[in-house]
Amino acid sequence: MLEPKRTETNIRYYTPENLTKLLNIVLLNKNNFKISKIAAMSEDEITSQSRELAFSIATNDEAINAFKVSMFQFDKILFNNTYHKLLHKKTFREIFKDVFIPFLDHIGLLWQTETLLPAHEHFISNLIAQKIQLNTEKLQYSISNTNKTYVLFLPENEIHELGLLYLNYELVLRGFHTIYLGQSLPLNNLNYFLEGDREICFIASLTIQPYDDKVEDYFSEIDEVMHNTNNQFIAVGRKIAKIKHLELNDSIKLYDSIPDLLKVL
Repeated sequence: MLEPKRTETNIRYYTPENLTKLLNIVLLNKNNFKISKIAAMSEDEITSQSRELAFSIATNDEAINAFKVSMFQFDKILFNNTYHKLLHKKTFREIFKDVFIPFLDHIGLLWQTETLLPAHEHFISNLIAQKIQLNTEKLQYSISNTNKTYVLFLPENEIHELGLLYLNYELVLRGFHTIYLGQSLPLNNLNYFLEGDREICFIASLTIQPYDDKVEDYFSEIDEVMHNTNNQFIAVGRKIAKIKHLELNDSIKLYDSIPDLLKVL
């Protein structure tokens, strides 16, 4: 049912279209379609039947599969229908934890194996970002009065912001005031927020930036910015593991992942 391509040296490989077809076959097979019946179907029939099934998803695995198909086919309607079906059974927090996080983990694996085009990742990331922002906006009018402000940002040249967007949602949900600055912020911009009387807690998410050999230099700069202030700085993400020999002042806290950070907020 899958016909691989071949390189000039006769090595087999599979295209994103092959992977989409495989995902559709798996979805049909899990829903009582026999392989022999699927094999007799045309590609259009496989796509049509799987899309229909995806609209009536019942489990997290099926939802993840439907999101994968929507990503590879750039199918916004399938994405939104799958998401709204989930909303009948789960809260947004549950959808993010039970479905989006495993889905994004799988996207990471596909990226590593070069199965995924940047266009696929950008398409699906933007759709998920829209859902996070929509749910955050619904909460903006219920923020309680607090003197503490969380300022969230990504380092320069860092563009992976879904985790930070979700963290902003969680903070707003818990009644905190936040200022979301987004991607690629120069560190010297933080000084502006240290000039007032408000208690500030900076949060930075580090996924691919700074480069491994620049991480400790970056945190040395942060240490200088935070020196002699009563404010806090929280850093979270993969790059934290690259800090080996640096002693930071007590106002700087490090967490390997956003779930780890959420446990202490």
